[in-house]
Amino acid sequence: MNLLTFDLNLIRVLDALLREQSTVKAAERLRLSQPAISAALKRLRQALKDPLFVRQGQRLVPTDYAKSLDVPLRRHLDELFDLLAGPGKFDPLDADLSFKVAGSDFFAEMLMPSLASSLSREAPNIRIQLVELLPHSHIETLENHEIDLALIPMESFPGWVDSILVFSSRFVVIGRLGHLGLKQAGLKPGDTIPIDLYCDLGHVVFSPEGKLKAMGDAALARIGRARRVVMTMPSFGGICNTVSESELVALLPEPLALKMSSRLNLDIFSAPVRIEPARICMAWHKRNTGQPAHRWLRAQLTQVLAPLDAGLTL
Repeated sequence: MNLLTFDLNLIRVLDALLREQSTVKAAERLRLSQPAISAALKRLRQALKDPLFVRQGQRLVPTDYAKSLDVPLRRHLDELFDLLAGPGKFDPLDADLSFKVAGSDFFAEMLMPSLASSLSREAPNIRIQLVELLPHSHIETLENHEIDLALIPMESFPGWVDSILVFSSRFVVIGRLGHLGLKQAGLKPGDTIPIDLYCDLGHVVFSPEGKLKAMGDAALARIGRARRVVMTMPSFGGICNTVSESELVALLPEPLALKMSSRLNLDIFSAPVRIEPARICMAWHKRNTGQPAHRWLRAQLTQVLAPLDAGLTL
């Protein structure tokens, strides 16, 4: 039997089993009985001539063939349901939805507080979940329905991803108020740190993966210099707190540095080399481009983040 000849309900059962890996949970998802799910699985196995799932304890583990069906099956089901549903209308005041947005903790400071204010007024039953941005896997999580969109540096994306540039930002150097090395050099906030002092100072580097080379190091390497990295951290918040209580310095996106400077008594300086600005984009799966709720979400995030743009010509 060809998959195209299947009853739509069989395809939905296969999709639910791939997601839940349990006949009981798949039955709950589809509001069917567990025996009905088991019967449908038997028909699927016969038609596709593959076991599809192998029981391991309480779980049904998909075979390699079943895994190969997962993403394309979900994509085609989404497209079919969107087609049958039509464009529809979306009223944020009445909507009861959750959205998962992947991004660094930069957005915990620069997005979520303002977004919370607007949600309470315009969409009281909509939930925004800011989740950890996993290095090298954000595209996969978009495809697998694990997140609704990602806020990430601009890059080349597969053809099934839509994206827009949301803002660009310079990098600046932060140091604690009264930093000994900067004070002894006679530097005032806003001054450019001399290259020798910049390289000699201890730096905290933002790197979720713990890499010692990150933003700004390529510019130093081009002139044969390197900075002294003392720590790496996966969060900007941790970097700001560490710098505020030590003689370390750090490169930070300018909007975040400006916001944290008064809160943590930080001074802001310019780096001695030109560092390529960060170009932050919003990326999502094309299957969501036309969905009214997703369009609303993108508009809300853009409205909050657009003012961070430095107006740079890149």
